[in-house]
Amino acid sequence: MNISRLTRTDAMVAIYILVAFAMLIIPLPAGILDVFMAFNIAIGFTILFACMFTKEVLEMSYFPTILLFTTIFRIAMNVSSTRLILTTGNSGNVVKTFGEFVGGGDLIVGGVVFIILIMIQFLVINKGSERVAEVTARFTLDAMPGKQMAIDADLNTGAIDDKEAKNRRDKIQQEASFFGSMDGAVKYVKGDAVAGLLLTVINLVGGLLMGILRNGMDAGTAVNTFGILTIGDGLVSQIPSLLISLSTGILVTKGGAEADFGPSIIKQLFGVPKVMYIVGATLMFLGVFTKLNIILFVGMGLLFVVGGRLIAGNLETANIENEVSADEQAAEEIRQPENVNSLLSVDPIELEFGYGIIPLADVNQGGDLLDRVVMIRRQIALELGTVVPIIRLRDNIQLNPNQYIIKIKGIQVSEGEILFDHYMAMNPGYVEEEISGIPTFEPSFHLPAIWITESQRERAESLGYTVVDPPSIIATHLTEVIRSHIAELLTRQDVQNLLNNLKETNPSLVEDLVPKVIGLGEVQKVLQNLLREGISIRDLLTVLETLADYAPTTRDTDILTEYVRQSLKRAISVKFFPPHETTSVVTLDPKIEQEIMSSVKQTETGAFLNLDPTRSKAIIDSVGREVKKLENLGKNPIVITSPIVRIYFKRLTEDYYRDLIVVSYNEVESNVELQSVGMVTA
Repeated sequence: MNISRLTRTDAMVAIYILVAFAMLIIPLPAGILDVFMAFNIAIGFTILFACMFTKEVLEMSYFPTILLFTTIFRIAMNVSSTRLILTTGNSGNVVKTFGEFVGGGDLIVGGVVFIILIMIQFLVINKGSERVAEVTARFTLDAMPGKQMAIDADLNTGAIDDKEAKNRRDKIQQEASFFGSMDGAVKYVKGDAVAGLLLTVINLVGGLLMGILRNGMDAGTAVNTFGILTIGDGLVSQIPSLLISLSTGILVTKGGAEADFGPSIIKQLFGVPKVMYIVGATLMFLGVFTKLNIILFVGMGLLFVVGGRLIAGNLETANIENEVSADEQAAEEIRQPENVNSLLSVDPIELEFGYGIIPLADVNQGGDLLDRVVMIRRQIALELGTVVPIIRLRDNIQLNPNQYIIKIKGIQVSEGEILFDHYMAMNPGYVEEEISGIPTFEPSFHLPAIWITESQRERAESLGYTVVDPPSIIATHLTEVIRSHIAELLTRQDVQNLLNNLKETNPSLVEDLVPKVIGLGEVQKVLQNLLREGISIRDLLTVLETLADYAPTTRDTDILTEYVRQSLKRAISVKFFPPHETTSVVTLDPKIEQEIMSSVKQTETGAFLNLDPTRSKAIIDSVGREVKKLENLGKNPIVITSPIVRIYFKRLTEDYYRDLIVVSYNEVESNVELQSVGMVTA
């Protein structure tokens, strides 16, 4: 049924165009031409009222195409009527009626009316519509980046979801395409007016020549006969053209307001009682104190005053109803038991800030913090291969003006404080000349720093200081917090989404592995183990391939994580061991490794380390001494262990040295050059 309907509508449009081309070639009898002229007038009114009552411009997205089709049809009809007038002297009922009735049967009156219509259309409506369409197209295109950024900001703060964001982006693209097309389509209407004027002149000259040379008429009779017919023909085509020009003007000046055309205009013109009173008083004053018709002006003035009073009464009633409705709605919200459910949800990540930081997050004040938050999510997705949850940004008047806090699952995990109009300068270690400022600490890594003013920035940079602005400080701090908590933010639903994405290209692997061989929760634990130590899970294919190989033999997620890490050794080596450099590391005493392995206890819920507290302290102290050696050399603290010990040694030390990198020998590429600068022993 839908196919047949589409076929019929397509056929109707095709027939409309074919009829236009047929009129250019085939002489038509007067009766058929009358039908087409009446249809042309009906199309003009249809377009006019459709543009008036459409709620937003995109509902008429094909308007430029409609303009082109109607212009072609109208020109073809002009050519056909001209041919009929010149060959037979009979233009049909419609043209004759317009020439005699609209023109008053007088050539001069008809000519004046025709010229007035042409001037109104060409100089007023077309000129204005052309300018508005041009300006609207330019401003729409210029505003696109800002609108896209606003959508990204709303998406990032959780105000809209991905589907709504996609719909908004599509709408922006459609608006840009529409107004760009309208800018060119208005030229059709302008050209149509010029063509109508030229055709009328040609029609009149041709009629005079045919009447005098072919039909033997005298000049006066020829002018009167063919002049009235020409004027009638011009009026028949120009009135629909004027309607469509007016429709174009309505559409391009309507803007993006999603409201009915008529009620909006009436409300804006006559919706203010004060205006109605002033107009009514003015009209009555003119009627009483001037020689104008007192009955007409006083009567109309009274109508405006009465109308203003009625409008004022309606507004008062509407305000009372709105207040009552608002009270009832608030009471209903309180009474609804499910209203509490909205209070139970916890945002995964929140950034709360004092009112002094609001300008950094307000796009209207030039703040770009929202854009930086969007970039954080993209950066971590590329770096670690997981999607960061929506980051909720909100102001908190309970905080100090320049303070901000970062929450994970509703619990504060970090905080910082900035000076809005200052920059943070940090000494990378080789700057000798000090610069004056306010001492502070960089919040992400707790490094010593100073606050400097804008005037000091250039000098600080020239001395070698690392200078960052407040939004960068907050963004860096937020990034580091997310990195350190990304493992606990990875939910089962996130893992399912990752599997669904991989399933599009590797369906057999995903279907055979989950849940037949390993459960979704176990995959989640393996991925969390990797993320907890900063290992990217972007190569999810390799992760799942490894799980498919070893999951049939063991369900211990710690052991499976070690197998996966060994499969990802290229990525691990690139991350921790720079190419073409010798990396300084610390090794683990084989006796310590044996002692750790003998202390591992296996249970149904997993393995744990049952090591004597005094031995644990001795090992931790030894790790501290060796890590200090690496830090004094300016190197990352890296410990190399055997594969079977790595996971347990990491758990032993992670509460004391969170930044300690523990890598097994099987996770290092053969071309990596290592240099041992110490050994953990106790």
